[in-house]
Amino acid sequence: MVELEFEKPVTELRKKIKELKDFTAHTDVDLSAEIIRLESRLEKLENDIYSNLKPWDRVQIARHPSRPTTLDYIDALFTDFFECHGDRLYGDDAAIVGGIAKFHGKPVTVIGHQRGKDTKENIKRNFGMPHPEGYRKALRLMKQAEKFNRPVICFIDTKGAYPGKAAEERGQSEAIARNLFEMAGLKVPVVCIVIGEGGSGGALALGIGNHLHMLENSTYSVISPEGAAALLWKDSTQAKRAAETMKITAPDLKSLGIIDEIIPETRGGAHKNVEEQAEQIRALLLKSLSQLSRMNEAELISHRYEKYKRIGQVSFAEEFLGVK
Repeated sequence: MVELEFEKPVTELRKKIKELKDFTAHTDVDLSAEIIRLESRLEKLENDIYSNLKPWDRVQIARHPSRPTTLDYIDALFTDFFECHGDRLYGDDAAIVGGIAKFHGKPVTVIGHQRGKDTKENIKRNFGMPHPEGYRKALRLMKQAEKFNRPVICFIDTKGAYPGKAAEERGQSEAIARNLFEMAGLKVPVVCIVIGEGGSGGALALGIGNHLHMLENSTYSVISPEGAAALLWKDSTQAKRAAETMKITAPDLKSLGIIDEIIPETRGGAHKNVEEQAEQIRALLLKSLSQLSRMNEAELISHRYEKYKRIGQVSFAEEFLGVK
């Protein structure tokens, strides 16, 4: 298990408790009182740390190599998943997975970014950074869902779209823009969930939905903290400082009205208990789909339009110019 910097005090205390338990088990020395004292201290320490996570702490959790991926949640939440491949124009992009499944007995289309959990899989998945054929595959599945009246569920987890020369030559920007345009007008319910990193247009290309939710320790931003630091201060090592000011965490984005709901995470992050985390997502998916299923096609499109129209409204004209 990868140890995050801010978790070191917790890890060291757990190690100490384990050593005392092992010592007690193999000797006649009774250290139960000391173990109970340390376990109480551990619980308090965990509460203090995980209840007061800084933005950079959440960035680290969102990037954790063991964090559940789209396929992990597909396995836990859906049945009869049938993966579809290819964009019917160029090829298949393993950085985006998608297909048809059943959610509580009802057919849905599930699409999401997919990163790897080791070096070999990350190379296959291009570290979760899609090429244009990945976004065109996603759009093909969305339009298919619209044709057969299936809700669309998108899982967002990418540092961003792949910026390589070949991707640009094949129309990376156009593919992302096309997804934004087409998703805005889909005639079926669209629910989007940020499960890890939501970076730049590469994330937004799967993020135009009626409901946009975020896991508690995920992030959603126009640029990575490292990228922002390099632009602002010409120093990518200032990423922690950038994260503090960018408003990229779920609580920040909820307060700004950009996301709809925050999905609570297992203490320490979703990777601590995938099954428990999947159940938290399941509950919110049921709620979202129940609400959206009551809307007709025109209402769904209007709801999506109004949602994004409200984001970013300011009142500086009234405040500074006296305009009513």
